[in-house]
Amino acid sequence: MSESKPIRRMKILLIDDHALFRMGLGELLERRGIEVLAAEGDCQRGIELVASLAPDVVLLDMRMPDMTGIEVLTALRENGARMPIVMLTTSRDESDVVQSLQGGANGYLLKDMEPDALIRALEDIVAGHTVVAPELAGVLARAVQGETQADAGKAPSGAGVADLTPREHEILCLLAEGQSNKVIARNLGITDGTVKLHVKSILRKLSVHSRVEAAVIAVEQSLCARRGQD
Repeated sequence: MSESKPIRRMKILLIDDHALFRMGLGELLERRGIEVLAAEGDCQRGIELVASLAPDVVLLDMRMPDMTGIEVLTALRENGARMPIVMLTTSRDESDVVQSLQGGANGYLLKDMEPDALIRALEDIVAGHTVVAPELAGVLARAVQGETQADAGKAPSGAGVADLTPREHEILCLLAEGQSNKVIARNLGITDGTVKLHVKSILRKLSVHSRVEAAVIAVEQSLCARRGQD
């Protein structure tokens, strides 16, 4: 029997000041067929290694003693780093999420996520998608809602909302709560495959490319404001 392999032997560089976490994550990724080029605790050294080793993805911690993850991210982008850079952190702070994405991060993931979910997220990011931990979809949506309310002249997004079926509307609200396909399927008594089809249809009708963007529209337009309040 052949084992499943990640696409194209992905190459990762990790910058995190916690030695035990670096070691554990490095071993996990290597077991999954992902090459860890370096796992560095010193931020300046990590920045230098990114330039010399040219990894496919850089994973950054947010809270480090000598530099913050945002500062490392900024330095990498200013140095011309074009590969995906992903925050892998315990922080769920709205400001951290927003600043990371505004600073050029291609993903914002949480350290307590399941290994399979981490691998899938990395593969999606390498494929060109921006990935935010599902639990943080509501945080990001609220932040974006605040920005859009401050910009009164901005045209409303999500013109396809009226085209959503009742089931799609229901699933959109669950997406806005940060629920995964598996949890949505269990809550609604349908299969994972059916949820995926609904999500694909929702993204198409709203003219967006990710679950996070769909969640943002749901919050911006208060589509689910009364959910769970009655």
